[in-house]
Amino acid sequence: MTTDAAPPAPSVPTTPLEPGRSPGRIPMWDTARFVAVTLVVIGHAIQRQTAGSEHALALYTFIYAFHMPAFGVISGYFSSAATPTADRMRRTFTDIVVPYIVMQTIWTVVQAVVEGGKEFNPTKPTWTLWFLLALGIFRLILPYLAILRWPLLWAVVLSIGVGYLDNVDSTFSLGRAISLLPFFLLGWQVKRWGVFDRWYEAPRRVVVRIRAAAVGVFASWAVACLLFIPQFKGFDLHHWFFYDDSYSGLGEDAWWAGGVRLGLVLLATVLTASFLLLVPRRTVWITRFGAATMSVYLLHTFVLYPIRESGILAGEHSAWPYVLLMVVVACAVSLFLAQPFVRRGMRWLLEPKVDWLFRREPVER
Repeated sequence: MTTDAAPPAPSVPTTPLEPGRSPGRIPMWDTARFVAVTLVVIGHAIQRQTAGSEHALALYTFIYAFHMPAFGVISGYFSSAATPTADRMRRTFTDIVVPYIVMQTIWTVVQAVVEGGKEFNPTKPTWTLWFLLALGIFRLILPYLAILRWPLLWAVVLSIGVGYLDNVDSTFSLGRAISLLPFFLLGWQVKRWGVFDRWYEAPRRVVVRIRAAAVGVFASWAVACLLFIPQFKGFDLHHWFFYDDSYSGLGEDAWWAGGVRLGLVLLATVLTASFLLLVPRRTVWITRFGAATMSVYLLHTFVLYPIRESGILAGEHSAWPYVLLMVVVACAVSLFLAQPFVRRGMRWLLEPKVDWLFRREPVER
């Protein structure tokens, strides 16, 4: 009989969006990567329907409560707080900076042609590109936070505090990066605590009990999204899950707004933990797509953009059957973009060779 047990964890790439470069990978985390990026695609696919459908808004709110925090935890889990080496700094350029500049340029041209009046501004990331910059910021500040006592606590303080500052905005994704920093630090801390090392070896009876509790958490949140969606809509709760605006920008500049952020961080933490605990520990059929999250994340927007901008998802096409249809379309898009031939064919764009950027001789100290 096949069990859910997984072997000890080998090394894996350091971010949830990186292409597969490591000879050994952990099935659970590859599966989690692909499911998480598919949730991103679903969220973007149904976003235009949320204005006319409470069903779409309920699903959208359900997903946005934890899917980007989950990415933060995954990226933190595989990050290092050691002093950056020349090779690691070089990979930051090739995996984050160069793809960001390339895709930002392409999107500037596309939006200028379709919408008009768009100027190239690399400090203001377009659509999904903000997360690439956030990853760069996470990597940059982790070694500094790691030398402090209680780094996770400081990350939470920064996340809550930045919401009171109107001048910290989407420039270089700084506001979002600081707001989501606790999840990145949580992933890094969880790795140091060895939580998932014990989870890989947990006996089946323990796994069943813990997963039953995780199902209960998700079921409770799903029921809340269905029953209280009018209240959530009135409060603009889904906008809080973007983590990209100050409290005053969200319409809540009272002193207690930071408490709302703290509550949402705790909610996202519980949901993210439940999500990861429900991911199979063994290899399943979608595990092999976990190495393709970069191509899915960066390319799905080009597939969805014409649909979103056409206006076809408004009016009667916001009804729940069409919401389900867009969920199916989003899953199909995610699976298609994760295929090996897509990755190979788009490597020149997503992983351009930029060796000419780097000096060959050692840097003098």
